Amino acid sequence: MNIIITGGAGFIGSALVRYTVGCLGWTVLNIDCLTYAGNLDSLRDVANHPNYRFQKINICDSTAIAQIIADFKPDMIFHLAAESHVDRSLDKPSEFIQTNLLGTYSLLENTRKYWSTLDINKKSHFRFHHVSTDEVYGSLGITGLFSEETPYNPRSPYSASKAGSDHLVKAWFHSYGLPVIVTNCSNNYGPYHFPEKLIPLIILNALERKPLPVYGKGDNIRDWLYVQDHVKAIVLAATQGTPGKTYNIGGRNERKNKEVVQIICNVLDKLHPSSEGPYHQLITFVEDRPGHDLRYAIDPHRIETELGWSAEETFESGIAKTIQWYLDNEWWWKPIREGKYDGQRLGIAGR
Repeated sequence: MNIIITGGAGFIGSALVRYTVGCLGWTVLNIDCLTYAGNLDSLRDVANHPNYRFQKINICDSTAIAQIIADFKPDMIFHLAAESHVDRSLDKPSEFIQTNLLGTYSLLENTRKYWSTLDINKKSHFRFHHVSTDEVYGSLGITGLFSEETPYNPRSPYSASKAGSDHLVKAWFHSYGLPVIVTNCSNNYGPYHFPEKLIPLIILNALERKPLPVYGKGDNIRDWLYVQDHVKAIVLAATQGTPGKTYNIGGRNERKNKEVVQIICNVLDKLHPSSEGPYHQLITFVEDRPGHDLRYAIDPHRIETELGWSAEETFESGIAKTIQWYLDNEWWWKPIREGKYDGQRLGIAGR
């Protein structure tokens, strides 16, 4: 299997590269333009593997994308390249429109042109897999779940740009017959996660005895999905799913943000006790994020019943593995904290 993965130096993308190269033995071309969140150190385990190649390309560069697709001749394309942080989208929405909408269009159109040249057999087996987010559905109340039929209701520049890209992908299926798969996932966590996100930020702030910021009252709820469970679902949907369908991927692990932070503190107290006292003493409630959606929760019934996938990790088992990884891999995160991102608050510059 020859596959292209866009955004393969990011958090989920690098996990997908490591899985497809290291576990499945596929030949992988990783395309990434290496923005602040792209980190080739996340691919150290496969960097010298004979089945792995990397090209620094921006998906908005249509000429470069067309050439690399023609040269590599992929059997599948997994599209994960995206600007992906809500707080950053509040500060610089234009970057999200450029990458998530125009970049997806560039990739789709060049993929369509390549796909149209394939013979009937290769055409029928080709897939374009678009990885998206549950945030396109908007905000839930205290009950209910997002299904594949939930109407889109994006509420931030990030989620709006991802919703638009989802619609583009589906349009290329209906208009041109391009065999696409769309997956919308809940909040991922795990190793190699850039520390602007809640879980790695809390872990690293705690280790450095910095305040542990919790927005508002900490009552916002997210459904948490361990990244390794997610990439297995992605591959299953691409290889066994029905073209044109959407599959929602969730961990069935809903937690309030304040509960997530408290669990991290409890695990750190056991794995890495501090002489300065329990980590929960560092929890600090801060002004809420503008337009902060109350609750996201995925109903993964379709992928569970149709394709036989289910999350292997509970939140408790996954968070313990994640925290232990950060304790063991300071080589990866310390340069980021000292250079690209030191934990400052984002998403307030536009107010």
